[in-house]
Amino acid sequence: MYSGASVVAIDNKIEQAMDLVKSHLMYAVREEVEVLKEQIKELIEKNSQLEQENNLLKTLASPEQLAQFQAQLQTGSPPATTQPQGTTQPPAQPASQGSGSTA
Repeated sequence: MYSGASVVAIDNKIEQAMDLVKSHLMYAVREEVEVLKEQIKELIEKNSQLEQENNLLKTLASPEQLAQFQAQLQTGSPPATTQPQGTTQPPAQPASQGSGSTA
C-alpha cells in the first residue's frame, strides 16, 4: 500500500511531532522548576524569620510561660496563650500597672 518514500515521510512527521511534544514538555517542566525554586527560596526566608522570632520569644518568655507552653505541646491542646508577642508582654504589663496604681 505505502511506498518506501511515504513510510519514511510518515516516520519523519511522527518524529517531528514527538520532538515538538518533547520541546513543549521540557519548557513546561523548566517553568515549573523555576516556580518551585522561587517558592523554596521564599519558604527558606520565612523559616529563617520564624526561627529568629521563635528564639526572641524564647528569650523574652518567663520560665513559667515556657513550662506552660511545653505542657500544652505534650497534651496536644492548642496553645491558647501563645500568640506572637501577645502573651509575653500584656500579662506582665497589666500586672505591673495594677500593682503600681494600688501600691
